[in-house]
Amino acid sequence: MSFRKVVRQSKFRHVFGQPVKTEQCYDDIRVSRVTWDSTFCAVNPSFVAIIVEASGGGAFLVLPLHKTGRIDKSYPTVCGHTGPVLDIEWCPHNDHVIASGSEDCTVMVWQVPEGGLVQPLTEPVVVLEGHSKRVGIIAWHPSTRNVLLSAGCDNVVLIWNVGTGEELYRLEGMHPDLIYSVSWSRDGSRFCTACKDKSVRVIDPRRGTVLLEKERAHEGARPMRAIFLADGKIFTTGFSRMSERQLALWDTENLEEPMGLQELDSSNGALLPFYDPDTNVVYVCGKGDSSIRYFEITEEPPYIHFLNTFTSKEPQRGMGWMPKRGLDVSKCEIARFYKLHERKCEPIIMTVPRKSDLFQDDLYPDTAGPDPALEAEEWVAGQTAGPLLVSLRQAYVPSKQRELKVNRHSLLHDGRSAPTATATASAAPAPTAPSSRLSAPPALSTGTGSPAAGGRLDEVLQEVAALRALVAEQGQRIARLEEQLSRLENGHV
Repeated sequence: MSFRKVVRQSKFRHVFGQPVKTEQCYDDIRVSRVTWDSTFCAVNPSFVAIIVEASGGGAFLVLPLHKTGRIDKSYPTVCGHTGPVLDIEWCPHNDHVIASGSEDCTVMVWQVPEGGLVQPLTEPVVVLEGHSKRVGIIAWHPSTRNVLLSAGCDNVVLIWNVGTGEELYRLEGMHPDLIYSVSWSRDGSRFCTACKDKSVRVIDPRRGTVLLEKERAHEGARPMRAIFLADGKIFTTGFSRMSERQLALWDTENLEEPMGLQELDSSNGALLPFYDPDTNVVYVCGKGDSSIRYFEITEEPPYIHFLNTFTSKEPQRGMGWMPKRGLDVSKCEIARFYKLHERKCEPIIMTVPRKSDLFQDDLYPDTAGPDPALEAEEWVAGQTAGPLLVSLRQAYVPSKQRELKVNRHSLLHDGRSAPTATATASAAPAPTAPSSRLSAPPALSTGTGSPAAGGRLDEVLQEVAALRALVAEQGQRIARLEEQLSRLENGHV
């Protein structure tokens, strides 16, 4: 008796990663050498921001997405901090606003001009001062306007109202040691933290209480990460007692044992998780690794399903992650990373192979849009709401505009010849995006497209036209024979 191995069905099983062409990278960038486990890169549909080396303070580059190629050393930077910048994050509700945390113990919020920088930006919109040690973590609220979280090496978490510059909540005494990561829940009612004391905590900032705590989530002493998933579960990365890198999935209803636990390898770099709530896929990038692993989270055991690995030759210093509304949906792109090398930034496109060039509804459910669901005052008053969702169909642009030529031949040639009519039908124009914030991004080419695709289309159209002409000719012949037969039957010889 033979048993056939059943392969789990998944539309993301064949997702593959592809770096873009060399000329579409951002070259000659001096990426920061600060020893901090940050991504060093933040991306949105308009700009890519990268923390860079700077003398006499901290700075980061802000480049329009289309400004690829070699970046001049004199290109203006955002340089208002007096110490190295440790973390940056774009506001999810305004593509021109970015926040930064620094070793100078401050958080600064910046307004980037339309079209990018033409001179160094030294004046922030607001400076948030409240930490007594360096600020290593920045996290915007996912659905409320102007609410920003910061966490510092003073083990304090602060919640700010950026619109007024005031401190809303100060959460002290909850973390006895350094905070490694902070992640908001989908609706922003709570957040989870990973701490150096090996504990994962779920905190309600408005009540100022620790709702849940899991001690020794990972036994190893190296840095952990924890992120909230869309359904309220928590995904963590860390190290075992034998310094093997681990992934774990936790149910907040019962934190006694993990729902799933996987060991990856024994490398030293901290694992940075990136989560897509629309597809439930987690991408894991190790600092110093040259690979990106991706997993699908499902309701069936073992819950964490390995999908595939993207590998390259160069190790990564950091990684940026494009929001869903900045992807090219006409090419079935479900994720885009911005990989930092020592001297450049290289976009990597993750694609689901599909033959159809129609909009793929199953790959692109409604995603978080650029408009906030609540104002800061409403959130403080106790209201809770998830992100306002938008359809990516509005930003869909067909991959190619086609002109279809149809030749119509007359079916009557016996004694009377009708002129051949040629009609030209043009494909409907591509829908234009209603808002610049939801416009399709610049097309990125991986060099894998077939240049012969257009020629093949012309050949097929010519064959179709020839077959139609043949059918018309046969129809005329049948009509003449039927007419002769009718005359013979009526005695007309």
